[in-house]
Formats: sequence, structure tokens, C-alpha cells
Amino acid sequence: MANHIKHVDPTRAPSRFCRAYAAVATTSIAKFVSRHVSWKLDPLLLRLTRGRLATTLIFPTSLLETQGARSGARRRNAIIYFHDGDRVTIAASNAGAARHPAWYYNIRSNPDVTFGGIPMRGAVVDDEAERDRLWSLADRVFPAFATYRRDAAENHRSIPLIQLTARAESDEICT
Repeated sequence: MANHIKHVDPTRAPSRFCRAYAAVATTSIAKFVSRHVSWKLDPLLLRLTRGRLATTLIFPTSLLETQGARSGARRRNAIIYFHDGDRVTIAASNAGAARHPAWYYNIRSNPDVTFGGIPMRGAVVDDEAERDRLWSLADRVFPAFATYRRDAAENHRSIPLIQLTARAESDEICT
């Protein structure tokens, strides 16, 4: 996979088609497919197509590589993202499920990751004002996030936002 991710401007308003496609992503069947099929299929699709294709189709998606929090094994997940200045922002939405995705715990345990082939370091955004600002941007990139947040809140979960910043390429991940 190329060491480049497409720049995603979150201030751009989503198209009608984008909003419609995101509405489909909030249906029970789409969330089931996302949680049980896409999470396995997308990393393979992204690797085979050099980052050009995932089941998210029109939404900006790239490959996140983490080190397993308990196993230490390399883990790969397809993640929707956007840029905030020189940082990349990702949401541990798990399609609004009651639990955080495993990759969230991996980043908490081992913040050095690779995203789109680029060595990065992840940090969870804790400041509420900053979270509010980032969520307003995230909703423009992937309108389904608003529904995912509501679904997660019904399960007493707040969806974490993680910001990734570039790190020196000499820093190794998953030795």
C-alpha cells in the first residue's frame, strides 16, 4: 500500500448522495454487515487495491495497523478518517455498538500505529470542547456518525475520537 492518504477536507458539505448512502449505513442490516463482514474484508480490499477500494465506497477510508494490546500481533482495520490541520482524526464508533472496537484498546496500549502506510502516533481526544468541534467536522465527512453516537449513548458509551500525528519513519511498529 502506498505511503499516502488522500487529504479529506471536513469543512466541505456532504452531497445528497453521500447523506443518502450514510443513511443506508445506519440500517440494522448495514451495521450487521459492517461488524461481521466488512471489518474482515476491508483490510484485504485496501491492501489489494493500494488503498483505493473498501466497502465504504464513497467515504474516505484507509488501513490502520496497530499492535494488539494483549497479543502484540499486528492488527489491520479499515477506518473512515478526515484531516484536521496536519492531524488525521478517526472515530472508534464500532457502528454505535455497546463496546469500543478492539483497535481502540490497541492504540491506548501502543499509540504508535501505521495509517495508510504512514507511521503515526495516536492520542485520544479528551477535551469536551475539542470533541464537540471534531464531531461537527466528522458528521460532515460521514453523516452516519450522529446515529452511531446516539446508538452508543443508549448503551452508556461515548465514542472516542483519536487524532493521529506523523512520527519519524525510523520508529518501528509491531516488531
